[in-house]
Amino acid sequence: MTSRRDQGNQDNEAAAFRQALRRELIAAREALPAALHARKSAAVLDHLYPLLTARPPGMLAFYWPIRAEIDCRSLLPPLLALGWRACLPVIVDRAQALEFREWTPESHMVLGGHGIPTVAAGPAVLPDVLLLPVNGFDREGYRLGYGGGYFDRTLTTLEPRPFAIGVGFDLARIDSIGPRRHDHALDAVVTESGIERFPCS
Repeated sequence: MTSRRDQGNQDNEAAAFRQALRRELIAAREALPAALHARKSAAVLDHLYPLLTARPPGMLAFYWPIRAEIDCRSLLPPLLALGWRACLPVIVDRAQALEFREWTPESHMVLGGHGIPTVAAGPAVLPDVLLLPVNGFDREGYRLGYGGGYFDRTLTTLEPRPFAIGVGFDLARIDSIGPRRHDHALDAVVTESGIERFPCS
């Protein structure tokens, strides 16, 4: 039986491992030359768009890119024209799940949690598909984010669970993030090499 002290040590070790890995992978992404970043990003979007349009139009939760993440916003106009709707996450409380507010090109934006733009006001909506940036991802589909746990808490509470797609570069692929009990696997990850699907947990 694992003691409370042993469990705490394991949690601390796992957190330290993830933090070091997160720094390394973000630095590698930010170090990509601009032209190479643009080419790889275009390849990712070329795979992501048909993955989305193979599904019936629904509510797509996207992210506002930071720290050299792949920018998916160019996909929004053609998706909206096909009948999709879009929404952005909002941090309501740092210990709670994310809320989502519908976004349109006319939406009034404000800086939300961590200085990331989001929709200023509006009723909460439920996404059918969720795009998540990945700093890292492993062979089982577990995602390394920024350490806040927001998306894991959100996937725990959303019913029905949205189809969760990680978006990142091949350089984010790792053997294992060392998943913990609270972690949720993604349904798919899209990189410049293509689409990888996972049986979600």
